[in-house]
Amino acid sequence: MKPGGRIQAAAEVLEDVLVRHQPAAVALADWGKRHRFAGSGDRAAIGTLVYDVLRRRLSLGAQMGSEAPRALAVAAAPRALGLSPADVIGACDGSVHAPAPLDADEQARLAAGGPPADAPAHVAADIPEWLIASFVRAFGARAVAEGRAMAERAPIDLRVNTLKATRDKVLTALARYGAVPTRLAPLGVRIPPPEGPAKSPHVEAEAAHGKGWFEVQDEGSQLAAALSGAAPRQQVLDLCAGAGGKTLALAAAMHNSGQIYAYDSDKGQLRPIFERLQRAGVRNTQVLDGGDRAALEALGPRFDVVLVDAPCSGSGTWRRKPDAKWRLRPEALAARQAEQREVLTLAAGLVKPGGRLAYVTCSVLPEENADQVAWFLATFPGFVLVPYGEVWRAAIGGEPPASADGSQETLLLTPASHGTDGFFVANLMRTA
Repeated sequence: MKPGGRIQAAAEVLEDVLVRHQPAAVALADWGKRHRFAGSGDRAAIGTLVYDVLRRRLSLGAQMGSEAPRALAVAAAPRALGLSPADVIGACDGSVHAPAPLDADEQARLAAGGPPADAPAHVAADIPEWLIASFVRAFGARAVAEGRAMAERAPIDLRVNTLKATRDKVLTALARYGAVPTRLAPLGVRIPPPEGPAKSPHVEAEAAHGKGWFEVQDEGSQLAAALSGAAPRQQVLDLCAGAGGKTLALAAAMHNSGQIYAYDSDKGQLRPIFERLQRAGVRNTQVLDGGDRAALEALGPRFDVVLVDAPCSGSGTWRRKPDAKWRLRPEALAARQAEQREVLTLAAGLVKPGGRLAYVTCSVLPEENADQVAWFLATFPGFVLVPYGEVWRAAIGGEPPASADGSQETLLLTPASHGTDGFFVANLMRTA
């Protein structure tokens, strides 16, 4: 397909996403079924353009003076497809499968390369307007910069499974993809995001993944698991285990000793954990029946560590799931907050005296992070907050990075400040 065809195809997909409210992945799959002549390279380029639009929807709309799918696809095309503005103008020639020609105003706006300098803060940050106050609470004067970083493409991050491999071994196996060590996570490997229309490699198809040498896991998630403080021979509960990414990281940190219990209220979410445990060579994990809360509560306050990777808005993952940014609503955020308090209450009764509750979200919003920690400490006076720097030095070593929100007690990781997805970590010790 010619560039004009790719731009027009992206505009058609965006019509389904923005007007008909289809999930982006579904809209792209449906377009591919209707246009089987498109090759894999074309489909990859169209998907890249669609997701780049969704990452920067507001700033692109402000640049073009329109949020129409065609205007957004045109504005994102230079970066997404590796074209110059002149190339894009030439590609939009009104021919079959190409967008209509750009008028003089559209050409000038495209050449500007960005939104007006006086664009509102939420537009410059590419976040929903109702969330700008939360970003200012979290980041102060850096709110726009933090939002912009969350609108960029994300790398592929991998965690080396030390039960089967070393980081050098994985780096060698994936050298052709430009793999490098992560900056903060001691067992992380990073494959940089592609430029232009190039597609990220499918690393889970690699033999090294089949052998259990690594798992796909963002560097921030790796750090959150490490900061739980789980150590060999301990009793550990992964309370919201999902598909088991952090469970696997805990098992490696514990050298396959002690005991991990993995639980999730949704048995469907938990189902993939069994194959992942087997591939990774994990032997110290017992998977509880999903949703069997009675069996979970019967374990009692026996745990050295309870990891609560709480249900949340997912705002920290907007680089990877940009359409979720625009689907989030205030009522959904309120529902997540209620769920977080429920799971924290459950977790509090399972931590033994002297043990720790590690509260983690993949969110950057203070409503789900610092506010929930304050609520927990007020509700459960038998717990105290352990400063994250202390935990970092013991679990990871070296001096910890500054938290993106300036806190000395809890850690907020972000794309702008740390190069990770957005993750929040708080350690709460039970003293009584």
